[in-house]
Amino acid sequence: MAILVTPQTKVLIQGITGSFGARHAQLSLSYGTQVVAGVTPGKGGQTFRHESFEVPIFDTIAEAVKATGATASAVFVPPPFAADAILEGVDAGLDLVVAITEGIPVVDMVRARHAMRGSKTRLIGPNCPGVVTPGEGPDSKGGCRIGISPGYIHRKGNIGVVSRSGTLTYEAVWQLTCRGVGQSTCVGIGGDPVNGTSHLDVIKMFMADPETHGIIMIGEIGGSAEEEAAAWIKEHGTKPVAGFIAGATAPPGRRMGHAGAIISGGKGTAEAKITAFREAGIGIATTPSDMADTLLKMM
Repeated sequence: MAILVTPQTKVLIQGITGSFGARHAQLSLSYGTQVVAGVTPGKGGQTFRHESFEVPIFDTIAEAVKATGATASAVFVPPPFAADAILEGVDAGLDLVVAITEGIPVVDMVRARHAMRGSKTRLIGPNCPGVVTPGEGPDSKGGCRIGISPGYIHRKGNIGVVSRSGTLTYEAVWQLTCRGVGQSTCVGIGGDPVNGTSHLDVIKMFMADPETHGIIMIGEIGGSAEEEAAAWIKEHGTKPVAGFIAGATAPPGRRMGHAGAIISGGKGTAEAKITAFREAGIGIATTPSDMADTLLKMM
């Protein structure tokens, strides 16, 4: 069943004619993702070609949705224009917008989140690796890959992965795959302070998904999202969860890697998050190399 996306999801790519968007459009097509449209203002009527694939390009998302039935998008748009690109997807009624762009001004995201209130669109990101639901084929091909995650490291199975860190998402997935354990869906929610989907949102979806039997949740210093997810798991969790918190040695007040990874006012520390995990019965991986084994021992 998976969450958020399936092999049948029709995807459009905003910024498909840029070098970064084009590269990952090619990788998604090769993976088997149903990339049905590209959107670049001023380039409507052109075609994006890769191997045997021909993807029509439209000037607007509304045109692309009307012509192709796309329900999800990947945003590969430069930071100054990315928030508007997200809202264009919202206005077009997309079910899912995955914003890969890093460096979107925080004020732009605050305005975008406010404008999204009451809409049906779910936003993943920004500054995230995206979403992968593995397929049945070799190297998990035939699934749905939206974003920049390397598809070949995935394997279809029953473990859900949710993470703020892209690199640690890949690490957890690869550890599982190397142990012969597949994934239902892998979700990189991004490390920005203002994002669209939280750990808790994804944890609730995994708990409700009958094909997800266990969960790896990866957090980092800054904010309170991990503690909120842990509190919910303590009260409502029905499946084993293993967790890892990055940034335990970060000095207070210094941003570490992600815009949201900053400790201030005594909040958002690794110690507080690890304590919340322990109290919720979440298995704690002491190092990144222990993430898969921690969950598998619990199971």
